[in-house]
Amino acid sequence: MVILPLLSLVLFVIALIDIILRDSSQVKHLPKLAWVFIVILLPLIGSVLWFALGREYSGAAGGGPFSARPSRQAPEAFAGSSRVPLGDPVREPSRGELSTEAQLAELEREIEFYERKARVERLQAELEQKKRKELE
Repeated sequence: MVILPLLSLVLFVIALIDIILRDSSQVKHLPKLAWVFIVILLPLIGSVLWFALGREYSGAAGGGPFSARPSRQAPEAFAGSSRVPLGDPVREPSRGELSTEAQLAELEREIEFYERKARVERLQAELEQKKRKELE
C-alpha cells in the first residue's frame, strides 16, 4: 500500500517542476501561479488536471521546458524581398513564445534591414539623378 502514495508524491513533484519550468505561453486556461496553488492544495487531482488541461502539448515544434527555441533567419538573407520573413514558414512561433530579449533582437534586425533597404533606394535615386544631369 506504499506504492499509491509514492506515485502520488512523484506525480505531484513532476507536475510542480513542469509548471515552474514551462513558459507562460504554454500554460492554458489559468496563470502559472494559479496552477501551482491548485497542485499544492489538491496534489493528486491538481496534478492530473495540470497534465490533462493545463499544459500545452505542441509536439516537436513547441517542445518542452528544456527544448531549444527554433532558430530565426537574419533579414539580410531576404534582401531581394519586400517583406522580412519572421521565421519558419511551416510554423510561425507566436510573439508570446519569444523572450523579451529575443523580441528586441528581432526588431533590431528588422530595423537594420529596412534602414539598409532605404539607403540602397536613396543611393539608387541619387545615381539616377546624376545620370540624368550628365545626359543633359
